[in-house]
Amino acid sequence: MQDHSRVTKSAIELFGSKNSADPQAQAARLSELFIRQNLPIFQLLQVDVQRDFDGSDVLLKIESHSAVGAVPLRSPLTSKNDFGLVVQPRFPWAGIGPMLAEMGWLISPTPLKLPLLKRSERRVPLWVLSYMVLTRFKALLDKLERRFEVTKETRSSPRGRIEWSEYVTREMPRGRFLAVPCTFPDLRDDRLLKGAIRFAVEKQLRSLETQSGQGAFVHRLIAFAEALLQRVRDVAGRRPGVGEVQNWLRRPLRADAFLEGLQAVDWTIDERGLAGSSDLEGIPWTMPMEQFFEAWVETIVRSVAQRTGGVLRTGRKRETVSPIAWDPPYVGSQRSLVPDLILETEDTAIIVDAKYKRHWEEMQVGDWRGQSEELREEHRADVLQVLAYANMVSAREVVCCLVYPCAMTTWASLVRRGRLFHQSELPNRGRRVRLWLTAVPMSGVAEEVGAKLAEQIRDVKPMMLV
Repeated sequence: MQDHSRVTKSAIELFGSKNSADPQAQAARLSELFIRQNLPIFQLLQVDVQRDFDGSDVLLKIESHSAVGAVPLRSPLTSKNDFGLVVQPRFPWAGIGPMLAEMGWLISPTPLKLPLLKRSERRVPLWVLSYMVLTRFKALLDKLERRFEVTKETRSSPRGRIEWSEYVTREMPRGRFLAVPCTFPDLRDDRLLKGAIRFAVEKQLRSLETQSGQGAFVHRLIAFAEALLQRVRDVAGRRPGVGEVQNWLRRPLRADAFLEGLQAVDWTIDERGLAGSSDLEGIPWTMPMEQFFEAWVETIVRSVAQRTGGVLRTGRKRETVSPIAWDPPYVGSQRSLVPDLILETEDTAIIVDAKYKRHWEEMQVGDWRGQSEELREEHRADVLQVLAYANMVSAREVVCCLVYPCAMTTWASLVRRGRLFHQSELPNRGRRVRLWLTAVPMSGVAEEVGAKLAEQIRDVKPMMLV
């Protein structure tokens, strides 16, 4: 299903209850068990599931919200992960790989600690997971325990047990009286595990080198992998044997970094991809589309800053926080205002708030009075919110811009008809506050979209003082 959508499934068909003596009753019981078993997993994807009855069939009403991803679901018949749920973005896009390459990984999918899904999204390139995998390798190397290993070494000064027979028969006849073969316990890194990490890092590096044309971010990943490779250069790379990773995982008292690092080794060995809609096993994952869209808008506005010479501050880095002081402090509710983006040029401040909603597409279909009361209330709240941000800057020209997502075809049509921006103006005691409504596609090139926004900003004429 898509995010922010509703799907209805027949429980009788889903659970194969059609041939039972009382299909409705059996489907109702299985539906209740299905919802109860998978409730925590539904919550990971922000999905609500309710049971209903239309008089002839038991229905599962599934409603998604702003998260996308893929998770396995337990069957009420077998208690095994025989079902799966995939939530995709409702706006067309070229895929998560090209979008992340364009954004430079401002946000990334979060792999979930769940069993593998029966389906894998093979359109997602392997490098999409590489950043997460390499980061886990780094954390694993930082936490890698040292342990005593029985070591045999030829030394100039004895240590541990001297191998006298070897010393007498091999070293003394050669005149090497100070070459003493010794066996002793030595505190060293887990060489077998480091060998497995080296094998996995080298495999990730080979994969990344084939994707070097995807952009500068892949080159940074290659440099990251090469830096990790230097940390394990003292051991030979080795592919872990069957079940060896699982044996490591069964060791007691392991930190999260150890468990996640070994999981990343396992993913790399088996070439796992993100779970999706193909026919290979994949890694369960989730990603909030609201944050993804905000990161995409930030990428676009960053290109605008480069074109206009403006200074960009982002809420993601907490650079736009404006505290709210309450008196007395303990009665306060909201503690601060945090716009998504603030772009400041010489005379103008542009405050950008990204909203992952269908409002733009729906408002193109009919007039304002024809929209639902829920949509109108949400849109009023968006407008009031972004206008409240206007008092956070001191520029004489303030532009408060609401940005909504749209399909690429809609955006191209708006550009062709000159309707990409809806504008209004609010005179305000010696300075001017403008309100812009616009939309950006969930695909395409950020530079192309940013060029249109830069043109609009250059057309802002400074207010003349009387």
